[in-house]
Amino acid sequence: MDLTVVIVNYNVCEFLKQALTSVTKASEGLDTEIIVVDNNSADRSVQMVRDLFPSVKLIANSDNRGFGAANNQALRVAEGRNLLLLNPDTIVQEDTLRTLSDFLDQNPQAGAVGCKILNPDGSFALESRRSFPTPAIALARMTGLSRLFPRSKLFGRYNLTYNPVDASCEVDALSGSCMMIRRSALTKSGAPADQIDLMFDEQFFMYGEDLDLCYRIQQAGWKLYYEPTTQIIHYKGESTKKGDLRYVRLFYGAMLLFAQKHFQGRHAGALILLLRAGIFARGGLSAVSRLVRRLTPAVADFAIAYACFAGAALWRFADKPIPSQIITTVAPAYGIAIVVALALLGAYRFGQRTKSRYPLVAAVFGLVSIAALSFFFKQIAFSRFVVGVGSVAAAIVMLGWRFVWSGDRDRARRALLVGPKETAARLHRMLKDNPAPPFDLVGYVDITNAERNPTDTSGPPLVGRLQQLRDIARIEQAGCVIFVPGSLTNEDIFGWMQSLRHLPIQFKMLGSTESHVIGKSSIDQLSLPALVEAEQALGLTRSNIRHRLFDTVVAFGLLAFSPVLALVGLFGNRRAKQLLNRTDMLPSVVAGRRSIVGFDETTSYRPPKRLGIKPGLFAVAEGTESERELDRRYGFYAIRQSAGIDWAIMRRRLSE
Repeated sequence: MDLTVVIVNYNVCEFLKQALTSVTKASEGLDTEIIVVDNNSADRSVQMVRDLFPSVKLIANSDNRGFGAANNQALRVAEGRNLLLLNPDTIVQEDTLRTLSDFLDQNPQAGAVGCKILNPDGSFALESRRSFPTPAIALARMTGLSRLFPRSKLFGRYNLTYNPVDASCEVDALSGSCMMIRRSALTKSGAPADQIDLMFDEQFFMYGEDLDLCYRIQQAGWKLYYEPTTQIIHYKGESTKKGDLRYVRLFYGAMLLFAQKHFQGRHAGALILLLRAGIFARGGLSAVSRLVRRLTPAVADFAIAYACFAGAALWRFADKPIPSQIITTVAPAYGIAIVVALALLGAYRFGQRTKSRYPLVAAVFGLVSIAALSFFFKQIAFSRFVVGVGSVAAAIVMLGWRFVWSGDRDRARRALLVGPKETAARLHRMLKDNPAPPFDLVGYVDITNAERNPTDTSGPPLVGRLQQLRDIARIEQAGCVIFVPGSLTNEDIFGWMQSLRHLPIQFKMLGSTESHVIGKSSIDQLSLPALVEAEQALGLTRSNIRHRLFDTVVAFGLLAFSPVLALVGLFGNRRAKQLLNRTDMLPSVVAGRRSIVGFDETTSYRPPKRLGIKPGLFAVAEGTESERELDRRYGFYAIRQSAGIDWAIMRRRLSE
């Protein structure tokens, strides 16, 4: 057999599909086998390979064994005289396999060859060719001198950047994302020709294993070459981002292991010291970066509160000098009070940053704090106008940025259920009946290791097994994990919460009646099935006066802020554009002919008259469902309607 292509996959299903398609096309004219080793992916990769590429040899691991160990599994069963190690997030050119195979055939001294690797933007990927990290080379790379002086033979040695990218050359090491190895280069002297003895060192879990293998191939007397006449695209970095602390630990830890394994004497000591310093420095930068990201909302709130308070003072004292204490003392104190109040309320926790009630409560707290201080420090008792206008303005602006910024909120709404299929189906039905569900159930994780059934559409999809929960939560971008008591022991639940604690996830428990979900600071009611069917339930609805007050306040607010919405819409904000498109109906809301939230008058459905629901700018439910389902939804809304429910429906419709 001419060639064995080995691909180790981990949670990059769509990339793997592209890679296999390109490899299949590039294999024409060659006797080729393709082996995919899947390291317990949670993204349907295994099923995709079975369905779309039945000729591919698939090894499906039950756990993540690491890049090196998974490659070794494939090498033990590979039959090709040449072996191509290829990453799953790559696309090969039609001539890549033929060009690299011909190069090895024409250069008997070559043990391995790699090609030109391109980044997704078409630029040259520096890892296409590398040198071993001696102390001098490592110092140039870690200090950034290799980037500052890429053409220097002194500083540019790690990636050989002083050589033209289109020039073939001998190198120390190649990238494991695309490296073709002669089978005999992995066979010890005197061993059978088809036997592979030189394999990946499984001490390297991720990063460094290709560098280590290249070093050992070179030590065995073979040469390694960079051949730029063919190329691939590498969409690298999907599993671990370079700014993450995990990347720092894995990458520099691999370099440290490489140095300890292969270098001896004082040079090894100097290199190890440099690498440890690099781990410390990069880890510190990563920690600082995370801290800055976490503090950004608080800094923004302080700046808003300070600016609004100072702005109100400038307005009040426009015709005379503004007291200096306002700028130097009162406005900062007010900003601090706002941030402290928001922090105490938990507004800066993941999933809570966009809750609308927090800025209102914090603004009132700040107002009361400044008013109370003025009783003790008369010099700051300037004007009730300044305090009042500043508080109102701060509340509005803080509400505004939370409404526009949706990333945190959208992810927080995505929930996974850990429990049996039957419970997931019941929860799915309850959420479907709820016009303003507290979260979106994206799927469930089965604890019995059941297989997916693609034809079963009766409830939420099965997204994987319990052992894959961490990967599933990351792939599905879940912001909430709901555990079903009884399906797991408390010890197991606590263990999973510990293992997921570094992800931006909230943990909740399904209540014993399965009609509510209990979180850290809230209980989400899911349904009221007994009340929905009862006529007397209509007595529980919100009073007309409060409903009209909500509609009127929101309508006037949207009219007043329509210029701001138009300006924000110019920058492509979808929610601002949607709100702006509804402003022509606001006068009818003020007149009482419509509501902010009601039924969609463009469809044929009309809710029962006894519910008293008017046409609305935002529909309680989509008119594409059956009339019975719509009656249930609008009946639920009639019972539970409140300003909070209306606000939630508005946000949900704007997110669609």
